[in-house]
Amino acid sequence: MTEMDREVPVYLFTGFLGSGKTTFIQDALNGEDFNAGEKTLLLMCEDGEEEYQPDEFAAPNIYIEEVEDEDDLSPELLSSLVEKHDAERVIIEYNGMWMLDSLFSNMPRDWSIYQEMTFFDSTTFVMYNQNMRQQTFDKLKTAELVVFNRCVRNDAFTDLQMEMHKAARVANRKNQIVYEFGPDDVILDNIVDPLPYDMNAPVIQIGDDDYARWYSDINDQQDNYDGKTLCVKGRVANGANLKDDQFVFGRHVMTCCVQDIQFAGLLGVWKGASRLENGGWVEIVAKVKVEYTPVYEEVGPVLYCVSVKPCQAPDPEVATF
Repeated sequence: MTEMDREVPVYLFTGFLGSGKTTFIQDALNGEDFNAGEKTLLLMCEDGEEEYQPDEFAAPNIYIEEVEDEDDLSPELLSSLVEKHDAERVIIEYNGMWMLDSLFSNMPRDWSIYQEMTFFDSTTFVMYNQNMRQQTFDKLKTAELVVFNRCVRNDAFTDLQMEMHKAARVANRKNQIVYEFGPDDVILDNIVDPLPYDMNAPVIQIGDDDYARWYSDINDQQDNYDGKTLCVKGRVANGANLKDDQFVFGRHVMTCCVQDIQFAGLLGVWKGASRLENGGWVEIVAKVKVEYTPVYEEVGPVLYCVSVKPCQAPDPEVATF
């Protein structure tokens, strides 16, 4: 691999101002396990209350640069900063008010996210989630680890924990969640979310209000549905390059706000698929087979319909978590 082809690992830390990003990064760079002397570009995208103390870093090859405006992000700028310091890796303390797509769409091609962590102050999380839902969801949707810090052991924590847990799980079913009460007092999230339908029923009944949860789960835990039969309502999307016996079955789903509404569908197989009304509402009974299909270009759940019949649209038509 040449220098031009070298992959640059990126460690991304997100969260709102005052959420603890700087403190965590400082502590990490103070330790030899994370800072063994690699040439590191530390990219600051906001000025917080805490300031870095370079004299406490375990090794000196840390080069701090600032990006003051979201519009300044560009592949050219980011590449030039790596070249300026001949950096071997990048650590980004991202601005909590900037959308992550601004970074992802401007990352140089040789940059690769190695780890993404997001931090929230548990004492202000509910307020941020209510008033800045889009920004909160944005930080949760791709994070591998979610840290809720400044937690307090009191009677109110159980309810607060559930609210934080639900917000994180709506955005991302696979991230790890931890609750931090102090430097050496951390617990892992072990809340098990029961499904709102019976997976052991001969025909699993997916309620109108449960579509979003079902769609998320069948994609995350597809093997659990292999061979199962289910009944669910959705819309028909046909045409394009589908075969005569294929259609896309799904509903529009809103995970955060109106701007992120998307059609969430799966491939359906039905002998009369080509005669189904495009956009029409149907109730299907289908057996799930997890298999490779060119439509997905990978292995995924396919709905082999036993019956397809017209039905009334759910109220509301857009599914939510």
